[in-house]
Amino acid sequence: MQQKPRPHDPIAEWFRHFAARSSDLVGSATAFLLAVVLVVVWGFTGPLVGYSADWELVINTVTTIITFLMVFLIQNAQNRDSRAVELKLDELLRAVKGARTGLVRLEELTDAQIAQLQEEFRELHEPVPPKLPSSGAS
Repeated sequence: MQQKPRPHDPIAEWFRHFAARSSDLVGSATAFLLAVVLVVVWGFTGPLVGYSADWELVINTVTTIITFLMVFLIQNAQNRDSRAVELKLDELLRAVKGARTGLVRLEELTDAQIAQLQEEFRELHEPVPPKLPSSGAS
């Protein structure tokens, strides 16, 4: 169940801002190149330290910690993006005359209900076989 932050929750607002900025930063080409450089530098230091267990432990520990923290940042950004897209689509459904407004808040349906709707849409989009002209031969 999603937790909704209080309107003026300073911690939630700080984390939202931090997660958005971090997501933008670590998703950049610069961050990727920096990570590649760090791995290459780490690799070149192997012979200098005799490929010791401590040398391996450094990269394992650093990557594990970064991965662990990034899971939370990425999930936060993904949740926000998903909610924003859902709201935009809901608004489009409400605005288009003849749209099935029952699809608004679709994400709250059960898996079985979503599967049923998916089947309905699949049937709507299945090509209808062309009608063959009747031959006048008797």
